[in-house]
Amino acid sequence: MTEHFSPYEGREAPGARPPVPADPRGALLRAPETDTYGSGAMTALPAQARTGEQDAGTGNEHAQSATPATEGLGGHRPRPLPEGTGGVPAPARPGSGESAHPDSESAMTAPDITGVPGSPDGPERRTGRPRPPGPAAMRRDGDRLRFVGAATRRIARGIDLDEIVMGLCRATVPTFSDAILVYLRDPLPVGDERPAGPLLLRLRRTDRIPEDQDTDGGTLPALQVQSDLSAAAELCEVRVGSALAEVLRGVRPVFADATAALGALPELLGEGRTVPGGQRAILAPLRGRRRVIGAAVFLRRPDRHPFEADDLLVAAQLATHSALGIDKAVLYGREAYIADELQRTMLPETLPRATGVRLASRYLPAAETARVGGDWYDAIPLPGSRVALVVGDVMGHSMTSAAIMGQLRTTAQTLAGLDLPPQEVLHHLDEQAQRLGSDRMATCLYAVYDPVSHRITIANAGHPPPVLLHLGGRAEVLRVPPGAPIGVGGVDFEAVELDAPAGATLLLYTDGLVESRLRDVWTGIEQLRERLAATAQLTGPDHPPPLEALCDEVLDMLGPGDRDDDIALLAARFDGIAPSDVAYWFLEPEDATPSRARRLARSALERWGLTELNDAVELLVSEVVTNAVRYATRPITLRLLRTDVLRCEVGDDVPQLPRLRQARATDEGGRGLYLVNRLARRWGATRLSTGKVVWFELNQNG
Repeated sequence: MTEHFSPYEGREAPGARPPVPADPRGALLRAPETDTYGSGAMTALPAQARTGEQDAGTGNEHAQSATPATEGLGGHRPRPLPEGTGGVPAPARPGSGESAHPDSESAMTAPDITGVPGSPDGPERRTGRPRPPGPAAMRRDGDRLRFVGAATRRIARGIDLDEIVMGLCRATVPTFSDAILVYLRDPLPVGDERPAGPLLLRLRRTDRIPEDQDTDGGTLPALQVQSDLSAAAELCEVRVGSALAEVLRGVRPVFADATAALGALPELLGEGRTVPGGQRAILAPLRGRRRVIGAAVFLRRPDRHPFEADDLLVAAQLATHSALGIDKAVLYGREAYIADELQRTMLPETLPRATGVRLASRYLPAAETARVGGDWYDAIPLPGSRVALVVGDVMGHSMTSAAIMGQLRTTAQTLAGLDLPPQEVLHHLDEQAQRLGSDRMATCLYAVYDPVSHRITIANAGHPPPVLLHLGGRAEVLRVPPGAPIGVGGVDFEAVELDAPAGATLLLYTDGLVESRLRDVWTGIEQLRERLAATAQLTGPDHPPPLEALCDEVLDMLGPGDRDDDIALLAARFDGIAPSDVAYWFLEPEDATPSRARRLARSALERWGLTELNDAVELLVSEVVTNAVRYATRPITLRLLRTDVLRCEVGDDVPQLPRLRQARATDEGGRGLYLVNRLARRWGATRLSTGKVVWFELNQNG
């Protein structure tokens, strides 16, 4: 909870138009020149309320006004009104030297209404008692209507919760009250959500006129709530059947001296804290669409004119519009939260650590108000230390686009697990998009990188081509068949196999990076290529640029107005695996094959200087190869890879995957995978189109 001060009024700049006659009613009866809020006919807030319009979100809590405090409501020249209405414009004071409003077409001498009931200087209309000193409250129905109209417009401009609450405070202080306290339910319920637990009200914001500022430059007396409004209770529990609960249930604003409020205000503000006496405090419940969500307390200083009965209607209007705006802000915040969560779960949380390749990624939404889009990227480890690189873009920016993107990404992961060729993956994605609907369109690029052969296979479905940055600094737009977008149907996709030299960087991206209203896609691709080449020159021909910094440099090419779409970016640095770090054998499925596999593995470890792993590797290779020999009908494969870890892969032509189970004491077998699970750093099994691969990894330090 924070306290904020609102400047009561400012000074008129030199050279401004002549001041209007002084009026005890302050800023509420003067006709301004223009409508700050665009109506052209009326304005509802005085100078303080119209200044600092940009303070929401700028960190400028209250901007000082350069408009005289006497400027206020109304948008036309003064009109003569019948006597006794309480709405007669104030005449110029004798001897003051002030003339009528310069915008008037003709000078009219207003009758002297001093002492007439209902006039600013006369007694009160209802009681006949003299008025207290200081600016009077709003005395005319027109003033109240104009104030309520402008205040509600100011409140409605807020989008989030803080802007709406601040709009309420700025609109009411000092025009309607000298101070305000806003309590909101903690936590705030969302929509039809039924709150659980007791009703708690937390002080969300306070606002008041500074004590050292007055219309005449004097000092205003302190409020009886204490000079610091932060002394009010921070948290209040509304007990069932209490006076505060009854006031909130009644919904209607009440004066502080009303019977219902006598016990409610101390309960809300805290024991021992009082408010100004008489009708100088209003307690207004804030009711949303379903339930009471808070309360507002409007306060006036003891030397000010007290609230009137019509002011209860003003407070009710302010409370209603504020509560509905708060409901709207809470719903908007929940939708934004759901959108963020949906987008976060649809994209990979972290990229995998694949052998022979380093990865980096970026995602930028189209705008803060459209955080959900259809762009996605993915990196999927494949058997044989390969990795699939995927980037796609679903048409549209909505929850539907994000949901379709999630289904296509899941389908791509499933198809990658089957180790299908890239063109087959796109073909099945096309069929899946057609099953989702006739208008479900997407572009996709699917690439498979093999670090052993230093080759990459790419298939494209209507997506912008990738860019390959070579180690020497040359950037190349790869020539891949464009293909048709996913969802068209009846289209064959084609794959190409290209070199992927060590040290090169492949950049996959969506069209939001290269296409906008200011440039076409091919112009953007050429700018991207030039940007990559220029970035590579900074690190020299022998050192590729850091991957994360390269992604940031690529995104920096976007200038103001260039972002019309969300952007997905996936960068892959090819390190590869040297041929000297690979050992590969074909073995016949015979009884002697496990012992031969142990000898071959031991010889490879001796060549690499990893003899400390001999015992563990021989045991695990023997168990995995024995299981393959038992069921295989064709030659099995054995491959050892030395990178930062030692990886062993055994492939056969049997599609059934092994399953870890607990062997009984009387079983002769079934303990092989148990040993693998206990001794290996990681292990797994992947089904292929021609069978399966069982693999395990060991740390090189033993």
